[in-house]
Amino acid sequence: MSCKVMRVSKSAYYAWRRRPVIIISAETLNMHRRAKVLFRASRESLGSRELGKKLRKEGFKITRHRVINLMKRLDLVVTQRIAYKVTTKRKHSDAVADNLLNMNFNPIGPNQVWAGDVTYLKTGEGWQHLAVVMDLFGRKIVGWYASQRMTTDLVELAFLKAHRLRQPPKSLVFHSDRGSQYTSKRYRKLLKDLNCRTSMGDVGGVFGYRDYNLYLLGVLI
Repeated sequence: MSCKVMRVSKSAYYAWRRRPVIIISAETLNMHRRAKVLFRASRESLGSRELGKKLRKEGFKITRHRVINLMKRLDLVVTQRIAYKVTTKRKHSDAVADNLLNMNFNPIGPNQVWAGDVTYLKTGEGWQHLAVVMDLFGRKIVGWYASQRMTTDLVELAFLKAHRLRQPPKSLVFHSDRGSQYTSKRYRKLLKDLNCRTSMGDVGGVFGYRDYNLYLLGVLI
């Protein structure tokens, strides 16, 4: 009668009865729970290798092969996330400064030429925009500011931080690309009020590092 109600054949029922009982230990259950928590915390981006590292760090003894089987059993499927890059175009009403450097990025002394740029970094709190100011003499970061929004405030606060720290002379040249933050009237007025000369190159990064994000992390950490 029960088989008819559940719409299961008698042979399937008795086959199920003959299966050995699988006993899961409390430690295994805890590992399953932590695996799910870690996977969700990564926004479904942890692969078997990284998940295994995190589980072993918490004291679980588990091989990568077992992690792969664990992920299959718990239906932990990695979601590929495509990195995005925000690009900004200047308004036609914003002026573009001449390129005063003309590819000469090697000043003979400190606080003669600074360069500014904006990049983006993926953090545990989401995407962050990072504005930096570099003294091209010695390639040292002298000011930086991070924000979730890519605004003129972002580049202004980075520059003001560098200016207060270094107290540069009036002849300072500030070089950047033609992004809307740098070409805005407000930012150009800030540089003018601080007696800085403006220089602009083409649209895009101005520092010329192959992996700009990793370089900045190495400098700022």
